[in-house]
Order: sequence, then C-alpha cells, then structure tokens
Amino acid sequence: MENNLPQRKPLRAKWLDYNEGMYFITVCTRNKQHYFGEINNGEIFLSSLGIYLSSELEKASIYQSCIKVLQYVIMPNHFHAILKVSDVDSYRDTIETQRDNVLSKYIKGVKASITKLANKEKIEFAWQKSYHDHFIRGIDDLNNISDYISNNVLAWESDCFY
Repeated sequence: MENNLPQRKPLRAKWLDYNEGMYFITVCTRNKQHYFGEINNGEIFLSSLGIYLSSELEKASIYQSCIKVLQYVIMPNHFHAILKVSDVDSYRDTIETQRDNVLSKYIKGVKASITKLANKEKIEFAWQKSYHDHFIRGIDDLNNISDYISNNVLAWESDCFY
C-alpha cells in the first residue's frame, strides 16, 4: 500500500551540524496558548511556568557546559533566545545519536523540564512540535536579532504570535 500523505519538509538544515556557533531560537506553545504570562502596558507578567522557564534559561550552562544563553525573552506563548554553542568536544560523548545534536538536546531538555513542572502542578500545558532555529551569521545579524529580542514585549500587539 502506497503512502500518499504529503512529506513533511525537514526542519533542520542539512549543511549545519548544530554543534558549534550562535543560534536564534524560537520555541512556541501549542495553539499559541498563553501559558507563560501576559503582557500589559508593555510589560510581561510571568506565570509560574514563565518564571520557571526563565530560571531554566538562566542556568543553561549548569546542565550543559557548552550552552550559553546570551539573551532571551519570554512571551505569553513562546520564547526567543540567542544561544552560543561551543566547546562541544567535551560534551560529545553524551550525545546519544547522530541526529541528536547539542542544540536540539538542550531544547528537548528545556521543554521536558517545563512540561514536568506543568504536570506536577496540574497545569494543562503543551508545546508546539519542534522549534525554529536560525544560525547567526555575523555581527549585523546578531545585532538585529538582539534588538528584536529587546523590543519583543513592546511590539507584542504586532507580533505574529499575538
């Protein structure tokens, strides 16, 4: 029997191993549900899940020494972060499969940690499948992304996730 279902486009670039460099990532909740807080008058007021997510992002390098979160913003239904992945050789032995790179392993860990807290607190919660990533190509790219993150809360009403 033939499978006539449309084939999903691969989410990760084949030319990039995601094990070194700086990345701009966006991770969303399922159906754009507001689990992490609300924005009022240009300020984000984080929920318990949002506060926990912030603490997880702050201590990234404790769990994976080759990951540094350089900047992030938590929005009601997603978060953005600039991650620096370096010194992977010291971490490489813990990567379980060829397909499981350092960046995706870190994102899976963050998602699992938030989900675990939500389950413990009996909060109905779900992530969107996967995440969006962008390999940062130079200082101009980094500056543009940093400005975007810095202004994201203020631009909430024009955000595509609003």
